Amino acid sequence: MKKALKTVVNILVWIVLIFALLITIVVFSSGNNNGVANLFGYIPMTVESDSMKPTFVKDDLIICKEVDDMNSLKENDVITFWTVINGKRAKNTHRIVSVNGEGSSRSFITRGDNNAIDDTTPVSASDVIGKWTNKKIGGFGKIMSFLRTKKGFFICIVIPMALFFLFELYKFIVVLVEAKRPEPVEQLDEEEIKRRAIEEYLASKGESAENAAAKASEAVGKTAEKTEDTAEKAAENFEEAKKEAFEKFEAVKQEAERVEKNAADDANNTEEKAAENAETVAEAVEEKAAENVVEKVEDTAEVTAKADEENNLKPNAEIVEKAI
Repeated sequence: MKKALKTVVNILVWIVLIFALLITIVVFSSGNNNGVANLFGYIPMTVESDSMKPTFVKDDLIICKEVDDMNSLKENDVITFWTVINGKRAKNTHRIVSVNGEGSSRSFITRGDNNAIDDTTPVSASDVIGKWTNKKIGGFGKIMSFLRTKKGFFICIVIPMALFFLFELYKFIVVLVEAKRPEPVEQLDEEEIKRRAIEEYLASKGESAENAAAKASEAVGKTAEKTEDTAEKAAENFEEAKKEAFEKFEAVKQEAERVEKNAADDANNTEEKAAENAETVAEAVEEKAAENVVEKVEDTAEVTAKADEENNLKPNAEIVEKAI
């Protein structure tokens, strides 16, 4: 903030100095040229009446230019010229309404835009001071008139220039004092200390700040390339892993279907075998039961046969016993 304010102040001071210098040139130039200031062919004039109203009015500052060729002047041009007003030689600025003669004998009839009649005295070519450039600064002519006075020149030019030179002298003395005073280390801010440490380190390594920056930029570029390659490889690995996972998923799915199918087939085979075993068992049981029945029938037949045989033998014995 202080630095910006200091810069603004310096700019303003220089503007004032330049302006004061220009005014000084104008004042001295007008003093050496019958009151007509000339800056590189341009003539600043203060309007002293309203005869040219509304083109410009009293106290306006108009800028005229020297005329090298009087034959170039024509009707409707506004010129500043020497004339006699109230018995005194004075400057006047009016518009040309007609031109008479040629060359050095040329003369001009003039009239103010705010006047009803032409000027009584024609303007000779030798009395022409300059031609108006159509440029004006409203109200500034009054300031110029004041600056041309001794009081105005002293107040607005001499005093500001004296203050400027005193201010510059003060700055010069301050710079000299600061240059002779050793800079204390503790007054250095942290950023300055870091900057100096970096510069000393780079100097010890024989590298300049530009080389270090170039190397850092190169390292960043290589890192960026490696990062890009890594990202590409990661993308490729991801695609491969994705494909492999999909293939494994399909294999697991097919294996699950196969196991499910085998389980179903095993279940069907188990049912068929169970039915066959049941039929076999049933047949065996029937055969066994039939054999048991046959055996029991045979046994019963034998017992019956024996009983019948015994019954038959007993009566015969009784008969024999009786016969005896």
